[in-house]
Amino acid sequence: MARPRVIYEAKPGSPLEADRDLYTRLERETGRRSLVERFVVPRRSGRAWPVRAGQLFRIVAVEGPQVADLNVWSLGNPRERFWAARTRQLHRAHLTTFDRLWSCLPYLRPMLTITGDSLQYGRDADGGGCHDLLGTRCDPYVHKLLNKGEEFDLCCHSNLVRAVVPYHLTELDVHDVLNVFQVTGLTADGRYWVKPSPATTGDFIEFFAEIDVLCAISVCPHGDLSVPVWGPNAGDPLATCRPLGVEIWEPAPELLVGWAPPRPSDYHGGHGLTLRGAATEGG
Repeated sequence: MARPRVIYEAKPGSPLEADRDLYTRLERETGRRSLVERFVVPRRSGRAWPVRAGQLFRIVAVEGPQVADLNVWSLGNPRERFWAARTRQLHRAHLTTFDRLWSCLPYLRPMLTITGDSLQYGRDADGGGCHDLLGTRCDPYVHKLLNKGEEFDLCCHSNLVRAVVPYHLTELDVHDVLNVFQVTGLTADGRYWVKPSPATTGDFIEFFAEIDVLCAISVCPHGDLSVPVWGPNAGDPLATCRPLGVEIWEPAPELLVGWAPPRPSDYHGGHGLTLRGAATEGG
C-alpha cells in the first residue's frame, strides 16, 4: 500500500512561508503598539468590524471557554473572501501561529497571518486539534434537518448574517469559517467529532491584517461545545455560553519595516480558453 504524502508542497520561497522574524517581532513587541478599539461581543450574538492592513486584532476568551466562528472579506471588495478549504490544504486542518488565511479565486492571497496563539494546543491523544477548519458554522437549515423540523435562529450562520447587514452584505456573503477555540478531529471511520473548548479566561488568538479586511465573528450559541445540541442527548447549552472580547491594535511603524500588503494572484493564463475572432468557420 502506498504511503500518504502531503499533496500541496511549496517550493522554497513561496508565500506560504511567512516571515517569522517579522511576525514574531509583531507578537512580542506589545509595548510598541497602541489600542485602536476594544469591545465585547455578548454570548449567542455576532459582530462585524473593519481592520486596516498592518493592524492586528485578537479574539479573547474573557470569561472562560467559548467557541467563535470567524468570517473575513476584503473590505473594499467582498467578493474576495476567506477560503477555508484551500487554507486547510495549504496549511493544515487546525491553524496556529504563522499559518495564514487565504482568499478565494481569482485573488488567492493571504488576508490574515496568525501572530499569536496562547493555547498552542498541538495534537491530542485522539488526533484532535484546535482552531478548526474541518467543519463549518452551525446553521438553522441543518438544525431543522436534524431536529425533526424545529426552527432555531440561534446559530452561527444566523449570527453572521445579522452581523454583516450594517456593511450591506447578505446571507449570500456568509461563508465557511475558522472555528476559533474549537477542538475537533475525525473518528476512525471518518466522522467529524468535537470536544469541549480548552480556552480559559485570557486565552487569545491574534491575527495580522495583510490587507484591509472586514471581519465578523459569531459567539457560538453552542457555547463551549460541552453539551450536545443534536441527537438523542440534545440539550440547551445556554449555561455554557460566554462572551468573547475583540481587541484591535496598531503597531509602531518601525515594526513593519520590510512588509508590504500582498497583491492578488497575477495568473493571466486564461484557463486554456481560446478567444475567436468575429470570423468563424461557416460564418
